[in-house]
Amino acid sequence: MTTTGSISDTLRVRWLGRVAYDEAWDLQRRLHSGTHNHLLLLEHPPVYTVGRRGAASRTGDERRPYSSLLEGVDQLGAPIHEADRGGDITFHGPGQLVGYPIMTAPGKRGGGLADTAAYVASIEDGLIAVLGDLGLSGGRLPGEPGVWIDSDTDAPRKIAAVGVRMQRRRTMHGFALNNDVDLGWFDKIVPCGLADKRVTSLVAEGVPVDMETLVELVASHLPQALTGGMPVETSNVVFRSTKSDLAPFSQGLGPGKPTAIEPGAGQAPSGQEAGTGVPVRLGRRLSEAGVTGGMELATRKPEWMKVKVQTGENYRRLKKVSRQLDLHTVCEEAGCPNIFDCWNEGTATFMLLGERCTRACGFCLVDTRKPETVDQEEPTRIAKAVHDLELDFAVLTMVARDDLDDGGADIVARTVQAIRERTPTVGIEALVSDFAGNTSAIETVCRSPLDIFNHNIETTARLQRAVRPSAGYARSLTVLARAGEYQVTTKSGIILGMGETKEEVIATMADLHAVGVSIVTIGQYLRPTSHHLPIARWWTPDEFAELKVIGERDIGLPHVEASPLTRSSHHAGSVARTVSPD
Repeated sequence: MTTTGSISDTLRVRWLGRVAYDEAWDLQRRLHSGTHNHLLLLEHPPVYTVGRRGAASRTGDERRPYSSLLEGVDQLGAPIHEADRGGDITFHGPGQLVGYPIMTAPGKRGGGLADTAAYVASIEDGLIAVLGDLGLSGGRLPGEPGVWIDSDTDAPRKIAAVGVRMQRRRTMHGFALNNDVDLGWFDKIVPCGLADKRVTSLVAEGVPVDMETLVELVASHLPQALTGGMPVETSNVVFRSTKSDLAPFSQGLGPGKPTAIEPGAGQAPSGQEAGTGVPVRLGRRLSEAGVTGGMELATRKPEWMKVKVQTGENYRRLKKVSRQLDLHTVCEEAGCPNIFDCWNEGTATFMLLGERCTRACGFCLVDTRKPETVDQEEPTRIAKAVHDLELDFAVLTMVARDDLDDGGADIVARTVQAIRERTPTVGIEALVSDFAGNTSAIETVCRSPLDIFNHNIETTARLQRAVRPSAGYARSLTVLARAGEYQVTTKSGIILGMGETKEEVIATMADLHAVGVSIVTIGQYLRPTSHHLPIARWWTPDEFAELKVIGERDIGLPHVEASPLTRSSHHAGSVARTVSPD
């Protein structure tokens, strides 16, 4: 990752992998409404998108709703989305690199036709430079946005489509560069409304290139063409990994042995790197992400990570009530180091939907066996616990329930409502999963009477696959962006110590601020067992303090809670009272 220039004027380049079109659009819209500058690079699952020119050509025929559609909607094999960009109909799918610059265009461009044309030309310039590096001569056709091969002949072929929107100098949408995409999808439409022109790809032109290389070329050429010298920062995810490369815990092989191993405890088991307890395949995958080595299992915690056992009166009372009402707390299930501190203060984080999670994140101790039946009475019992414990701030979290149609959103919303009805003045925070991108599930939770919507991004873009193989950086940003549309305060958390760099943590904070997050928590990772991800290093208290200053002063986040022992719900009530909705 490379960072230059100040935080405020930097163009942040992100490779996001494969992202559903509606999620990418919602993420774009949230970024477009702010001031940060991003270039999002990604692939889409198969989808047809229609710009303003194509949408205006509707015929009224339900089977042929657009003049550029050659087959009925039921025959396409991919959904159609109307977009507020220029241009007609086009296709996006695997093997095609899509780029969305969401930025404030430099100079005096205000969004008029001439300014938009100049901006489109800058995208084309960057893509033409990329093709040049690959040995292809790209060009333009007068009056037709995009990049063409053999543009000065009688047989021009379109290799990149361009369609944008500019409003008060803020841009969105962008380009689609055909790499190894199945061109048969274009046979069902009149691409960009040009019936007499062909579509091509790098592979069709005899220039095969892997997606990682193509992304690197675009990231090196396009920012210069777009900005004319704006500082650029990149943070990419791992391009290649398979299920066999995941940690044993993420493969469902159980938690392994506790990591409290004394020095000289013996040789590493077969298939593990000596001393670290890291499986060889996991070590290779981490190496691909730029993480090498890791602390030995016998490594002792520094003094600032040690927590004294303090079972005071409130601790014992909360534990007793939890048992009596058959409730689960993430404090216990995830082995939180702050359990004594929080419980003695009379604060607890209640875990909804049982104690078994359908995800297997490489850092988490929560049980991953098959989930049990949803307890429909859980909201009532938690509301009673909050009331009986006389809490003034209730924190709810949940296991991921991908086995449920709504991901468990209904139970979360019902619990919030039950707490509010029984204790009207209590503050409520809900720390939720990504609901597998289910928009209606996010809306269900956000429309309940909660105060804080919390969803953790957990780690930097580069380490997402290693840390949480069933989730994603783009999806988490989109979840937070969508939640922000409901005027609820949003919050997210980052775990340090798994191989990230300081620059990447700063970049992640900037991305969270760009989608409207108000509260960010940052804490140190503690390895639960030998089957979980290794600890790359211990971050010091001074480093956490510096990140807090950077997040609040330089990036503009309203509140950053950062310390070695910080967790998502630590001091949640006091923090919530310092931040109000936008």
